[in-house]
Order: sequence, then structure tokens, then C-alpha cells
Amino acid sequence: MKNKEVSADSYRQFGAFLQQQCGISLGDNKQYLVRSRLSSLMYEFNFDSIDELIAAVIRGANRSLLQAVLDAMTTNETLWFRDGYPYELLINTILPKLATENRRLRVWSAACSSGQEPYSIAMSVLEYQRQKPGTLRGGVDITATDLSSSMLDKCNKGVYDELSLGRGLSSERRQRYFSPNDEGMMQVNREVRDMVTFKSLNLLHSYTGLGRFDIVFCRNVLIYFPADVKQRILQQIAAQLQPEGVLFLGASESIGEAASLFTMVKCRPGLYYQRKK
Repeated sequence: MKNKEVSADSYRQFGAFLQQQCGISLGDNKQYLVRSRLSSLMYEFNFDSIDELIAAVIRGANRSLLQAVLDAMTTNETLWFRDGYPYELLINTILPKLATENRRLRVWSAACSSGQEPYSIAMSVLEYQRQKPGTLRGGVDITATDLSSSMLDKCNKGVYDELSLGRGLSSERRQRYFSPNDEGMMQVNREVRDMVTFKSLNLLHSYTGLGRFDIVFCRNVLIYFPADVKQRILQQIAAQLQPEGVLFLGASESIGEAASLFTMVKCRPGLYYQRKK
């Protein structure tokens, strides 16, 4: 019989390993999370216990196992147009200000998970352009990054089931931006997919290869990192933002000790952060 329990020693070692690999801090007493995320991999890779699986991934002998474990531990559910206000601000406040720029605008969706955020951004841009024909003539590029290779494959296909579509997507947007495929699923239309480029990126590594951005969405990500890693990520994001570029964080996240790099802009509803010149 397979043993799905996680011993205290294995949990401690795996926590240190996970933080080194991708910066995520498990904290105390999250054995249930490790058990729920790794149980299926125990069967897939033919281990008798989760402790054996953890020992193998730490040894680093199997790259496929490592990627599968990182995918399992870093994949999070997300929503279309999550929290609403960032996309309202994008359409009503941010894009009108940037529309006067006679160049191509760039947006980054960091830790994009299964793709709902970058595609929601793309839909928002299209909706703004319908409201204001002839604006944003330089176009808008959206770069979306994630650590999980399986998530990036899903994102590129842009195919979603009924359960996923029901999480935050209005019937009007579903009708406008999606079409049924041969498998009975719904696929994001080409007009939206062509606006987004998906790339693999570990937030602990350098961002310089991505270039500079006008807007960054890094939402509901920093809560998984310890304070020092969060500070480093925000410093790197600031370095990739254009002067006075815009940063959106999650509704429960704050800029913390990176306040010297950003100005908080309060709106009704919501807020965003603007990089200081």
C-alpha cells in the first residue's frame, strides 16, 4: 500500500528545497498541501511513499520528476478578470493615459498560471480600442510568464472547459472572444491569442531578457514568498518598468519595503502602484 503521509524530516527538507528552487515558502504545518499536490505523482513515477518521492527529487536524478513536482507545487487556480477593478482601471484610466504614446505598448503578466490573466488583459485592450477607435495605433504586446511548463502549454492552446469559463467570465465576453473546438471545449479566439506571448520564467532569476514594460501585473504571487524574496522581486520589477510605469498587485498584497520605488495611486475602486522617476 502506498504511504501518502509526509514525515516531519521530509517536510523540512522539501520546504528548504522548494524555497531554493523557486522561492516559495511552505511555512509550518502544510503537510496536507504537499500530500494533496504530490500524491498523484507518487503513482505516476512509481514511488511507494511521498517521502521516497521527495528524497528522489532532492537528489536531482530525474529532470522530469523535478519539473512535475515544481508544476504541482506552483500551479494555482485563477479567475477571468479577477477582482474586476484592475481591468476597469486599465480601460478607463491607464490606457487613456498611454494612448498618447506614439509607440508600441508592452504589458507583462507575471506568474500567469493557466492564462486567464493575460487573456483578460488582451480582452480589456480590445474593448478599449472599440470604445476609442484609432487609439493605440502602435499596438500592444502582452508577455505572460510562468514557471510551470504544463501551464504554459495550456496557455498557448487557449482551450478551457465549462468549469474554467464559469469563473469570472461574463456571457457577453464568452460569446465575443471564444469559439467551440472539436473536443467540445471552448478556445480563445485568434484575435486575442495573437496579442499574448507566453514564456518560461522563474521569478528568482533575471528579468532583463524580457525588456521594459509600461504595465506589470504581478497579482496574488508575492504572498507565497518570504519578505526578503518579495523585496528582491519588486526591485527587479521596478528595473523593468518604464519611468512612471504601472504595477498591479493582488488585492491582499502590499508593496512593503519597496515603497521607495513606487507611488501608490488610490482609485475608486482599487489602487495601483506607479514607478517613481
